[in-house]
Amino acid sequence: MNNSVNHPLHHVVIVGGGAGGLELATKLGDSLGRKGKALITLIDKSKTHVWKPLLHEIAAGSMDPEKHELDYIAQAHWHHFKFRLGSMDSLDRSKREISISPHHDEDGIEVIPRRTLQYDTLIIAVGSTTNDFGVKGASEYSIALDTQEEAERFHRRLHNALLRAQTQIEPLQAGQLEVVIVGAGATGVELSAELHNTTRELTAYGLDKIDPDHDIRISLIEASDRVLPALPAQLSHSVDLELRKLKVNLYTSERVTEVTDKGIFTHSGLFIPSALVVWAAGIKAPEFLREIDGLETNRINQLVVHRNLQTTRDESIFAFGDCAACPRLDATAGIAETNVPPRAQAAHQQASMMIKTVKCRVAGKKDLPEYTYRDYGSLVNLGRYSTVGSLMGSITGGSLFIEGMFARLMYKSLYKMHLMALHGFWSTALQTLARIITRRTESHVKLH
Repeated sequence: MNNSVNHPLHHVVIVGGGAGGLELATKLGDSLGRKGKALITLIDKSKTHVWKPLLHEIAAGSMDPEKHELDYIAQAHWHHFKFRLGSMDSLDRSKREISISPHHDEDGIEVIPRRTLQYDTLIIAVGSTTNDFGVKGASEYSIALDTQEEAERFHRRLHNALLRAQTQIEPLQAGQLEVVIVGAGATGVELSAELHNTTRELTAYGLDKIDPDHDIRISLIEASDRVLPALPAQLSHSVDLELRKLKVNLYTSERVTEVTDKGIFTHSGLFIPSALVVWAAGIKAPEFLREIDGLETNRINQLVVHRNLQTTRDESIFAFGDCAACPRLDATAGIAETNVPPRAQAAHQQASMMIKTVKCRVAGKKDLPEYTYRDYGSLVNLGRYSTVGSLMGSITGGSLFIEGMFARLMYKSLYKMHLMALHGFWSTALQTLARIITRRTESHVKLH
């Protein structure tokens, strides 16, 4: 079925409603869409948006997603853009047309048929998925926290494992209440700390047969020689100490070679029994991008782009965020380096630049702005126990290690900045106040 429509206005199609894509659609809708200067359309396979850095909290149960998710349809209505539910799965560059796959409900019934959509400017911001590197059994027996659905699925499995342990007569089996997290990057580290807290909260609600200090084990596996290998060594060392205080079992320089329904094996011959395995090591762009209609991609499916975020083989198609391989230019030295790292701050910076880029294209200008990555540091949240990080660049004039309450406030402010980009200051302030009030009458962990 072809639902393509020729629009007199410049049609900007944004594929991917993650943090960068949704912020871009909102800002373009408020400016170009509201004034009738362009038609803005956002496409995403989900009906709602949750900030991806929060998925580990949903998985652990310290956050109720229903209170933090945003409906794309409502956001589109409020901010003058169109939303289309579905997944882009093919591209016809000669027609400037994308194909959106059919959408089915949970019973497999087709709700929305296949559609095509024409564009003048196509912006791909579909993020990344976890890369299991083809490790045997990883896709079958581990859970990746790429989506809200996967995070909720892990939480249900964790909750059911605790209920089963509470009611069974026979002794606990090896690994029955052990969570193994493969990958000690930010997601793995933050999840391990959140699980330490929420498993103790859960057992306090009547699960008196479970001793959280003895029965529940959390293990973190990392192929590199330290946790957080992509971040500064001082930050890594501080996090290592905090995790050991929480009695998280750390295994560094261990490469996982197989995942089974009983646990994981490593290259050194180590076997860790576990009924719950989370894979949080490595990323890749979605598979459908691999050489899609001749666009250049790299070995992890990222679209190769110039510094103006334009794809190398089509001037009408742009990509940013984790799904793009953008040349990195050091903001200080002014020399070309590798690629921009797949981090939330990079996607946010690129989304801000893309607003200017789209306005240039709508106005018919040929000279487009170019992106220079600015590293403002890193923050790692260990739940209620600690937050550590480093501030860099123009904020401090160098590098400053921070921890404790100040670091925690900085971490929380990142999410608030995202909300303000979507809703504005006053709406975000009122939502924050309402959650502070209602939090006092709720359990601090999701109980189902």
